[in-house]
Amino acid sequence: MRRSKSNWKLRDVVALYEGFGFIIEHGSKHDKVYHPDYPVLNETLPRHRKLPKAYVSNAVKLVDKLMELQHTSRKRGH
Repeated sequence: MRRSKSNWKLRDVVALYEGFGFIIEHGSKHDKVYHPDYPVLNETLPRHRKLPKAYVSNAVKLVDKLMELQHTSRKRGH
């Protein structure tokens, strides 16, 4: 996903999010994505089979932020 933002499908991005512990709540036209331990990490996903590149980029950025927050939390001993 980092190398190429093209041709990713919704199921690919969902698998990425779920693999990092994000919760996906299904809405009528969009799904809501959030992390239970870090509610500030949230995103929406449209229900398209092929996603626009921006949603793939956002998913990668959100996972990066999660990893940063987890690292900081471990350093503080939480």
